[in-house]
Amino acid sequence: MMKLVRLAGAAALATAFAATSLAADTVRMGTEGAYPPYNFINDKGEVDGFERELGDELCKRAALDCVWVTNDWDSIIPNLVSGNYDTIIAGMSITAERDEVIDFTQEYFPPDPSTYVALAGASADVTKGVVAAQTATIQAAYIASSGATLVEFATPDETVAAVRSGEADAVLADDAFLADIVKASNGELAFVGEPVAIGGGIGMGVRESDGELKAKMNAAIDSMKKDGSLSALIAKWFDGRVVNY
Repeated sequence: MMKLVRLAGAAALATAFAATSLAADTVRMGTEGAYPPYNFINDKGEVDGFERELGDELCKRAALDCVWVTNDWDSIIPNLVSGNYDTIIAGMSITAERDEVIDFTQEYFPPDPSTYVALAGASADVTKGVVAAQTATIQAAYIASSGATLVEFATPDETVAAVRSGEADAVLADDAFLADIVKASNGELAFVGEPVAIGGGIGMGVRESDGELKAKMNAAIDSMKKDGSLSALIAKWFDGRVVNY
């Protein structure tokens, strides 16, 4: 999920807490669990999705014992630097602002276009109308600077609900997230306007002091790119999308 997290206070937390992920036997993988197909909670109450499968494979290749932790999006970076878990693997775009507070592995998913969705048949003006986005995301920042009126919500599902209720004319989010929602809406929702290119590729966030963990994960991502398994995993979870590394 190509998101822009609020970073207030995170730099201070990064200084105050030392990294401990490799001092212990277990690496805690932090995710949101609310942004399918990247990550979600399944019917068994377990973290599931593309990033769960990817993360488990990366841990296997890195010879790490990993467990999964969920955290609300708006505090996901501060809770990484404060030591509540050791990685962020939550559809997070690599941005210069975030890189000032945490570090990133190489990307494991290429930049995804952001798209607008509105009620089918509605005359949604995405440049001057009311557009919903999840709070603290790169989409929210884009809308705020675009001339449209931004309405923010804590979860991605709430942004779509705002369109259905008429509170917002449209929603802007990652195309991969909205595609399944439009498909399942039975014609209620439709893509509108033009896709927007914002944000970079998606990487795993780690504390800046966790260079050894970053190196292990980078090596694992490299191996998955080289043997084709990362491309196959992306195709599995994203409707056959072709990504060549």
